[in-house]
Amino acid sequence: MNSFDTTIETYLSHIHFGFFITRAIEAIADLYTFKGLLLIPLLWWIWFQAGERSTWRREMVIATVLSGLLALFAGRALTHWLPFRVRPVYSSELNLHFVTSVSKDALLTSWSSFPSDHAMLWMAIATGIFLVWRRIGLLALAYTVLFICVPRAYLGFHYPTDLLVGAAIGIVITYAMTRDAIRARSAAVLLRWIERYPGPSGMLAFVLCLELVTQFDELRKLASSVLAHV
Repeated sequence: MNSFDTTIETYLSHIHFGFFITRAIEAIADLYTFKGLLLIPLLWWIWFQAGERSTWRREMVIATVLSGLLALFAGRALTHWLPFRVRPVYSSELNLHFVTSVSKDALLTSWSSFPSDHAMLWMAIATGIFLVWRRIGLLALAYTVLFICVPRAYLGFHYPTDLLVGAAIGIVITYAMTRDAIRARSAAVLLRWIERYPGPSGMLAFVLCLELVTQFDELRKLASSVLAHV
């Protein structure tokens, strides 16, 4: 374990708030309401905003959603391809006591800590918002850091480098996907289909956004249950 991660996690493990603040931090880290549910609606706001450059804004929204999907897929893939890293809260080597009341969840204990898929996904989404709306985008980026990333480090779910690397990958993915050359070959094509079939596309967009907010948790649990009995 590198000294950067060890120093910060040791410091965080010695910070203890009152019962209610601790439970609030746990709720913020766990509940969907405090994650994508507050960021995805901003993409819908951008989509329905009238005025000039509406086509460009809609292409940016599509590119951002595609970036989020790509970031989430990349995060899942990297946890399997890279060397396994035990989460701080479960690491016996650190010998630290975090405030979280998390149990030995089978999924978390078997899931590598590096990199953070939460950081990858939501920094990708927040970056897309920033590229369209600078001021609101800055708030989205700050929100992602303070309400999604920091609590996960404080509770021992991730090391700082898990979050930093995940955030960097998410930002790079969105920046690349929103460039004119790439956006024209992906988002622009999808936008034409959406405008041609507004009903089905609206329905699919709603379902897709719901799955992004939940990070496909229920579908993953269903798939794991099915595979376990095959």
